[in-house]
Amino acid sequence: MDRSGFVKLSLIAFGLVIVSFVVRGLTRIVLEVELANLVQAPFAVVGFGLLVYLFVRACLDAVGIWEVENPDA
Repeated sequence: MDRSGFVKLSLIAFGLVIVSFVVRGLTRIVLEVELANLVQAPFAVVGFGLLVYLFVRACLDAVGIWEVENPDA
């Protein structure tokens, strides 16, 4: 994975977490709270899981175990 791919994945992850909050807020207007939480959950879980993966990958890059390649080098 190169640095631009890493940045794209991080933007996707943050976008998914933000979308989960928006979906929860909008569905609470129409549906019950429990159902709104069920609709929101997949976005939040996938976004949070991707953020955890990227954090671990960044830590491994900082240590030097699994490097994120620089496309300019």
